[in-house]
Amino acid sequence: MTQHRESAERGEGGFFGQLLENPRARRWILLAGVLGILLIFLSGFFSGGGKEEAAENTGEEAAQTSAAYAAGLEESLAALISSMEGAGDAQVLVTLDRSSEQIYATEERSSNRVQSEAEDGENETTYFSVRGSDGSEQALPLLELQPVVRGVVVVCPGGGDPAVRERITQAVTTALDVSSARVCVLPSKS
Repeated sequence: MTQHRESAERGEGGFFGQLLENPRARRWILLAGVLGILLIFLSGFFSGGGKEEAAENTGEEAAQTSAAYAAGLEESLAALISSMEGAGDAQVLVTLDRSSEQIYATEERSSNRVQSEAEDGENETTYFSVRGSDGSEQALPLLELQPVVRGVVVVCPGGGDPAVRERITQAVTTALDVSSARVCVLPSKS
């Protein structure tokens, strides 16, 4: 029993005690700890993607959102027009004037300085931001403006009939709140 207590006091009683007494093992443990901390530090650079990549992703997301918006409009209009009497199976193309746009929460400060005879004003705009659960900061959006419809082209078998063309034009102008000059209805090939 005395021998066991003496070996425990010297650290020889367990695996970790022997490991800590070995100078070579201590170096490896220290090296592994420093390497782990370094990897954690470097992961912050690679996981964030940087501001430039975030800006590119936002542009790509806006383009995808606009394309999805146009596709949804085309699908809805095609179903609506195809169900109209005399129109037949319709194909619809919707073009957009601009992509969706977000308006962000801002605070503006202005200062006016009067110099000799000219007034010089400076404006400073500050964007309000929200911190995400991952620690990233994003501007606080107030509202999102949907894309503006530039024009609509409808191709259907009944597009050659003036009465059907008029009904389709009225339906599209009412649904999208665009002028009739932005709507083109054409007959499809037989």
